[in-house]
Amino acid sequence: MPTYRDEAVILRTHKLGEADRIVTMLSRRHGKVRAVAKGVRRTSSKFGSRLEPFMVADVQLYQGRSLDIVQQAESLGAYGADIAAHYDRFTSANAMVETADRLSDAEATPEQYLLLVGGLRALSRGEHAPRSILDSYLLRVMALSGWAPSLGDCARCAAAGPHSTFVAQLGGLVCPDCAPAGSPRIAEKTLALLRSLMAGEWDVIDAAAPAETAAASGLVAAYAQWHLERGIRSLAHVTDIPREGAR
Repeated sequence: MPTYRDEAVILRTHKLGEADRIVTMLSRRHGKVRAVAKGVRRTSSKFGSRLEPFMVADVQLYQGRSLDIVQQAESLGAYGADIAAHYDRFTSANAMVETADRLSDAEATPEQYLLLVGGLRALSRGEHAPRSILDSYLLRVMALSGWAPSLGDCARCAAAGPHSTFVAQLGGLVCPDCAPAGSPRIAEKTLALLRSLMAGEWDVIDAAAPAETAAASGLVAAYAQWHLERGIRSLAHVTDIPREGAR
């Protein structure tokens, strides 16, 4: 049908002409969508603020030849202001939506949409450390895309664990026979934290020591960027600023 409706997360926008924008969205049922929002840069626009990055909206679109056209937009989750007010939340959110944008259209699923919405909601509310929310999102979205890291048996030969060498290029943990010479070993607590990030065990994640969190973050970033085949530029700006009240 020429006109359709869906829920969508706004990933990024680009200016078009004097008053329009091209909006890239991850929708619940139609995957990634690129559409023109006409007149949204005018102060008189009724829905321009609903089509900003990190916002979740119920959108009605008209199917075009190359780009669809946004006809209506109703806010479902106004997360942008609360995220943008905190640098650590903002940089983590940018890395999340950049990752969602990098994944191909064929890999966009309702589960990926819900995972991103949940992550942005948690960031806007300050429920957990922003870097931990990002790390959990990256591990889980990679798993949904078919690139789940092996955190038990050897990723190369399937030898039963436990193993203590993590090699992003080989798919996760590898046994001593498969590990390249000089590969660093990771601590058991760091490995346990990776498993908790994958499972969303927030009581364990929130209680982790800063050194364990930093070590796990480095491994997650290396793994995600290797499988996306190019760097996530926003990760360069992500910080580990503690949440307010954190000790």
